[in-house]
Amino acid sequence: MGFIVGDRWVYASNSLVSLFMYQRFFLLLLVVLSVALSGCVSANSGLLLFSDSKDGYRFLYPNGWQETRTMNKIKGLDVVFHDIIEPSENVSVVIGKLETVKDLHEIGNASDVGLRIQQKILMGKGDLLSAEEKEINGKTYYQFEYEVQRSNGELRHDLVAVTTGRGKLYTLSVSARAGRWQKVKDLFHRVADSFVVE
Repeated sequence: MGFIVGDRWVYASNSLVSLFMYQRFFLLLLVVLSVALSGCVSANSGLLLFSDSKDGYRFLYPNGWQETRTMNKIKGLDVVFHDIIEPSENVSVVIGKLETVKDLHEIGNASDVGLRIQQKILMGKGDLLSAEEKEINGKTYYQFEYEVQRSNGELRHDLVAVTTGRGKLYTLSVSARAGRWQKVKDLFHRVADSFVVE
């Protein structure tokens, strides 16, 4: 048995040919396995689950962030996590009681609610960049993106998800400095998209 190398015919024993075949098969198997396993990486890699069974909500937050103990300076503030390296980046959940309405549609559509948040909570110091509505397990969620000018002049991006349940309004907010927004935008959208109220 033989094969061509360049312009010469080279004779090889059957064992040498078998060795080449096994090497090619093994290399092909490695390529197929690496491609198959790369598809097994979760879309939520690098995120950890926070679940509050008492208040009935959960969300994913970035690995390496810590829960911050707050002194309830903000009415209804339930939990805050912040990045250890970039402490100004944070995710928080605020829960408020609903007095007269039961769901988001009674408050208004996504754009109306987004503009109300901009005017009443952000006090007009922010721009509503997007407002979306989505449904998860029969529950309506609104998601907003704001560019906000803080009182100290700092420009920030806030991603906010709101929904109703148990007679309450649940608000998740993820925030970063505007200069870091492009780097963390996809990650923060995954955090906001993971927010679920039971």
